[in-house]
Amino acid sequence: MTEPLLRRLAARGEHLCVGAVPWVAPVYRLMPQVAEVIEFPFTHGRLQLRARRRLAQQIQGRFDTAYVCPNSAKSALLPLLAGIPRRVGYLGEARVGLLTDRLKNPPKGRQTPMVEHYGALSGETDLVARRPQLRLSQETLEAALTCMGLRHGSYYLFAPGAEYGPAKRWPVSHFAELAALLDAPVVLLGSEKEFELCQAIAVPVNAKAPGQCLNLAGKTTLERAFCAIAATKLIVSNDSGLMHVGAALGVAQVALFGSSSPVHTPPLNDRASVLWLKNDPHYQPALECAPCFARNCRFGHTRCLGDISVAQVLQAMTQGLKSA
Repeated sequence: MTEPLLRRLAARGEHLCVGAVPWVAPVYRLMPQVAEVIEFPFTHGRLQLRARRRLAQQIQGRFDTAYVCPNSAKSALLPLLAGIPRRVGYLGEARVGLLTDRLKNPPKGRQTPMVEHYGALSGETDLVARRPQLRLSQETLEAALTCMGLRHGSYYLFAPGAEYGPAKRWPVSHFAELAALLDAPVVLLGSEKEFELCQAIAVPVNAKAPGQCLNLAGKTTLERAFCAIAATKLIVSNDSGLMHVGAALGVAQVALFGSSSPVHTPPLNDRASVLWLKNDPHYQPALECAPCFARNCRFGHTRCLGDISVAQVLQAMTQGLKSA
């Protein structure tokens, strides 16, 4: 979702270096506008001031401007320690003294789409129509598919996880039921932590139809996972990072939303179908609680996802393949 911002900065002549944690860094290496990627040796949720000071010393004097995308104080601390003269970011977490150019966050409940949110850091406001783009070379794609034993366009891909929490995940039983109905094998993708989640789909399906599900969660590099997405017939996912990868690669996709909002984080892809019961006037009783943006359903039912039927997803898939 930061890619349109980077594309705009590069187009106006800025030489870009992106700093990111290791599990995100490979994404930026697929963006031709990014000249360099620095992997941050930081652990999520920890200050690690000594490590930040050490890295700040290494990059001191190299940069004129820092665009700080996350809202945390920690993310704005490194540019300050490195003495970067201009530091652009949104207000939040006591960052007044850390940033030189400060943008106000939108009021609660009136969030703008994240592409626009990040794009505003450029000082320009016409990024609404700009869609994220990732590019894979044919050589990279073919080599990755060979290593994974996959053939282009011969499988569907499911991304049943969501790092944020259970309230963003369509039920495992629904994914398994859907996989058993399809006319081609299913590749399951996710992080190492999501391997067991994917196994809960693969095991019952493979028991009835051996080989129907291939669980690659935690078994591929991020780049190979991207290649698997690029070569799929269609991807079905929750609102997750892999959903946005599918959108940036322009593949046919069905995106399932529950506790989060496709107004805020939509898959910006002409080939995407979004299912969100909050928007369905025929769904009763109406989901007054959505979007709650919670990790776990406060009411214990997660109707917003559980009530999206397998038949609805199958219909959206069929329509998506027809329009391809």
